[in-house]
Amino acid sequence: MTSLNIYSEKDILEFVTKRKGESKFGEKVTFISDPANLDSELVDSKSKYVLFGINESVGVKANKGNQGTETAWNCTLKSLLNTQNSSLNKGKKVLVLGCLEFPELMKASKQLNTNNPEELKKLYGLVSEIDEEVTNLVFKIVSAGKIPIVIGGGHNNAYGNIKGTSLALNKPVNVINFDAHTDFRALEGRHSGNGFSYAFHEGFLNRYFIFGIHENYTPKKVLEELSAHNKHINYNTFEAIAIRKETTYEDEMKYALNFVKKEAFGIEIDLDAIQNTASSAMSPSGFSVNETRQFVSYIGKAKKVTYLHLCEAAPLLENNSSNQTGKLLSYLITDFTRAN
Repeated sequence: MTSLNIYSEKDILEFVTKRKGESKFGEKVTFISDPANLDSELVDSKSKYVLFGINESVGVKANKGNQGTETAWNCTLKSLLNTQNSSLNKGKKVLVLGCLEFPELMKASKQLNTNNPEELKKLYGLVSEIDEEVTNLVFKIVSAGKIPIVIGGGHNNAYGNIKGTSLALNKPVNVINFDAHTDFRALEGRHSGNGFSYAFHEGFLNRYFIFGIHENYTPKKVLEELSAHNKHINYNTFEAIAIRKETTYEDEMKYALNFVKKEAFGIEIDLDAIQNTASSAMSPSGFSVNETRQFVSYIGKAKKVTYLHLCEAAPLLENNSSNQTGKLLSYLITDFTRAN
């Protein structure tokens, strides 16, 4: 299955609204000139970051969530590529690769009923197909010495990010996950709720820190599983930080970073963790946008960061057409590229 749609300069500029006297981010990003030479162009590119999207919500459906995460990529580009290019916001640092598209798998997923055990198994199989594509692409990018910035899809794609990075570096990697949920559910078949548990049990994930889980939505069995692996897995809760004020946000960021920073690690940001943000599991309670930006900026400064994944955003679920979700994702991307 060939699912990668590589963007040309023309494709990228179609997102850009030009203004006289201004230089837009999208006019300065780099791109692949010859898709047939993808591997060599990635290696030779002077851009540090490789940005790509994953247009799917199959993993979310397989986890019985609300679909819509396939819409994040285009909304993000519309905002990001129209930000100002300047010494404070350098487009040339980013290579816009394109996106992984899964129209056939998406179509198949919409015809399957998650309440039917046999059809649910078929959904798990579709997610595994997506896993393979994500793994292969992340492997290429990391092997080329670049840092992937991955936009969209469900949190099932954390598995491909972790596995691809691990295979490229030839060792297990660490991850810090900014999330209301652990996504460490049972190994029952692949979906958006068990990407980390699969990566851990298959030896691709070494140390795992979950930042800000919600106490109301963390099952007892999952807590027991985390406790059983406490040398490799750690977490804090949103309630301890933001509600009971048992600790400070700044101290917890330091604590989390110290847990993963000695080895190569990825940053996972689940938009479900941000209050009132259009996502697959939108919540009225959570961290603020500015706290999330602060997190990405602070953690992104670490020397051994290997990738950033922004997932579970579902602009399709917004109540208006102002593209606030795309703008939020754009802020997080540029906070990251300025930090590292």
